[in-house]
Amino acid sequence: MESGETGGKLAEMIKEAIRDCELTISEHNQIIAVAGEDGIIDSQEQNLLKQLQDLIANGTIKKVPG
Repeated sequence: MESGETGGKLAEMIKEAIRDCELTISEHNQIIAVAGEDGIIDSQEQNLLKQLQDLIANGTIKKVPG
């Protein structure tokens, strides 16, 4: 998967978490796996992961079992 494809997939996964207002542990692990799929976490992916972490930290997205 090319970097742009990975970023697009990450963005969609994060948007889904925002819509649901929650993120399961399995979804979180999947996001991390997608980010590292090509062996490189580029700046777009870093920004998306930081945004996700910020949303979890401020309570917008809650991490739930699953």
